[in-house]
Amino acid sequence: MKDLHSITLTVNNQPVHRDIESRLLLSDFLRHELKLTGTHVGCEHGVCGACTILYDGAPVRSCLMLAVQADGHDLTTVEGIAPPGQLHPLQEAFWEAHGLQCGFCTPGFLMTLLPFIESNPNPSEEDVREAVSGNLCRCTGYQHIVDAVMLASERRSLSQKSLSGESASTPSKMIGGRS
Repeated sequence: MKDLHSITLTVNNQPVHRDIESRLLLSDFLRHELKLTGTHVGCEHGVCGACTILYDGAPVRSCLMLAVQADGHDLTTVEGIAPPGQLHPLQEAFWEAHGLQCGFCTPGFLMTLLPFIESNPNPSEEDVREAVSGNLCRCTGYQHIVDAVMLASERRSLSQKSLSGESASTPSKMIGGRS
C-alpha cells in the first residue's frame, strides 16, 4: 500500500495540486509528475547543483528534498524565469558570453545566480566565483559563466540607470579581459 499525501503548491506561478507518495523526491516530482525537465538530476547527492530550483525565492537542491516538503510553498524552475518563447536577461548573457556548452548544468547555474544578482547588483568576479562554487560544470572552465554574470549585471545596472534618467553607456564588448 502506497503512503499518499495531498500537496498544494505554486510552480512557476501556476497552482498545483497532487496526491503523491511521501518518499518522492522534489526533483522527480518536477520532472516526472509536472514534466518540467529543465530541472536536471546529476549526482543525486546535492553536490553538483544541476537540480537547483527556487523555493520561496531561495536556491535549493531539489534532489535533497521530498516533494511533500514543498506543500504550501512557491517554486520556480528554469522554465518559469521568462515568458514562453523569451529568454531572461541572464539566459541571454549566458548565450552571448558562451556561458554554456553541453547545457546540462546551465539550469542549475541560472537558478543559483538569479537571486545572487538580485542581492548583488554589481558583483566582482570573485563574488561570482564564490556564488557558483557549489555548482559543477565539466565543459566551460567557469570563465565564460563568470563573464555571462558580469555582462548581465552590467546590463542590469545600465538599464536601471536609464530608468532613473542617469547617463548610461553601452556595455563593454570586452568581457573577462578578452574580446
